[in-house]
Amino acid sequence: MPDHNFPGLPGHTPLGRIAVIDLGSNSLRLVVFDRLGTTLIASLNEKVTCALGRGIARTGRLNPDGTELALSNLERFVSLARALGVDHLTIIATAAVREASDGPAFAAEAERRCGIPVRIITGTEEARLSAAGVLAGIRRADGVVADLGGGSVELVRVNAASATPIGAGVSLPIGPLRLTELGDRSKVADFIERKIADAAVLAAASGKDLYLVGGAWRALARLHMELTQYPLHIIHEYAIPRPDAEGFLEVVAGQSRRSLDRIAAISRRRLEALPVAALILHRLIAAGKPRRVVFSAFGLREGYAFGLLPSVPEGDPGGEPDGDALIASCKGIALSQSRWSGDGDRLHRWIAPLFSGPGLADRDAARRRLHRAACWLSDTAWSEHPDYRAAHAFARTLTLPFPQIGHAERVFLASALHARYGGGNDDPVKAATRMLLDEDEAAEARALGLALRLAYTLCGGALQLLDEVRLAHDGTDIALEMPPTGSLFAGETVTRRLDALGRALALPARTLRRRETAAAV
Repeated sequence: MPDHNFPGLPGHTPLGRIAVIDLGSNSLRLVVFDRLGTTLIASLNEKVTCALGRGIARTGRLNPDGTELALSNLERFVSLARALGVDHLTIIATAAVREASDGPAFAAEAERRCGIPVRIITGTEEARLSAAGVLAGIRRADGVVADLGGGSVELVRVNAASATPIGAGVSLPIGPLRLTELGDRSKVADFIERKIADAAVLAAASGKDLYLVGGAWRALARLHMELTQYPLHIIHEYAIPRPDAEGFLEVVAGQSRRSLDRIAAISRRRLEALPVAALILHRLIAAGKPRRVVFSAFGLREGYAFGLLPSVPEGDPGGEPDGDALIASCKGIALSQSRWSGDGDRLHRWIAPLFSGPGLADRDAARRRLHRAACWLSDTAWSEHPDYRAAHAFARTLTLPFPQIGHAERVFLASALHARYGGGNDDPVKAATRMLLDEDEAAEARALGLALRLAYTLCGGALQLLDEVRLAHDGTDIALEMPPTGSLFAGETVTRRLDALGRALALPARTLRRRETAAAV
């Protein structure tokens, strides 16, 4: 694999910082990832629109107006990556450079100027890397990934539960830059139909999900959010049921650039490709009949970068052996931003009796996972002004660049952290996203946050003190069991916060002292 490595800055772990330069048909992008345990978070993401693939269907060559722009910005991106002390840097070129007759010469000139090999990947490998990115970003993905670039669409089967999660793939020459050269809409539609007719992989989307990767499709998601007044402007894991998507795409595909310009807060360059991108997606949906279309912010660059991560090293406090990128992210954030070393799993064990056992249904694995994530994040807003902690904790948790978490799950986590920092149940900061949780979920998130608030009141952040007290319930009330003697865990604040927790769970709450045990002889 041609790539380039640099020695890390002092104190860096191996592959602590990874830079990927993606040389696509439409844009050139640099993404720098920083490692958090067994996951990555993008710390820098910069794009330049070069349109290398414009005109390639007609001339067979790269767009001459874009080549010098691409070369000069490649030099800058490489210099910036070096200045940031990355441990690993690679340049990946996709459809335009792969297919153009002057693609190899362009890659050679880029290598000469930058001193970095340019890896020109095949369509199959492009599809595989995009699929790996979706799997890294979306937990339990099952369906087909469709990665739309300027020159092509890569389709590949994914199933996170399978022994081979990335299946067969195909690259189709139906990118917007290529199709706009064909002329009127009927010719474009006919060309798309011919190219997807033999894409057998689309059948695997039937009744499952179609995962969308690519800037033009992200623009479609933004437009749909705007038209439906969706309250959370996060593309990753934004989902639209198939019937709604079909109606929306039919409208967009028939719009002129001027019409879209009046309703969309989208860049002018992206607007040009929007009707064609909508037409492509409409035809893919008609052929594949997915249950939903799900937009992914993770794609080729993330697939490449996550593939470089080593297995969890011995003694790595941020590691997550089961590969749960959400929990790994929360651990990494906690270990760098909490006041103490933090132990979210200790907190999780302490609050667990509240959400299982007699009178309360055992929470499923997905909900326990969210509880665990909230426990790891529970001390990350301590440095905010007390009057604003709850609001800031809510807003920040809602929008952190977590992988493997859906929109309703984001609202659940944010609501729990809001309550942990004393936010009121009717706080206006939660109003816009309230629709994404049902009443039971909202009540559970609040109870979780109040349990965490009680825990920090009891121990002051020294979590080992929680070993001396425990929460219990028998289905009729909540009991805070304290040591036989001592005043450490008694007081008005403890009583008040225990009562608030009881009200949230609609159960009476009380304190009790454990009996003295006989001294060992």
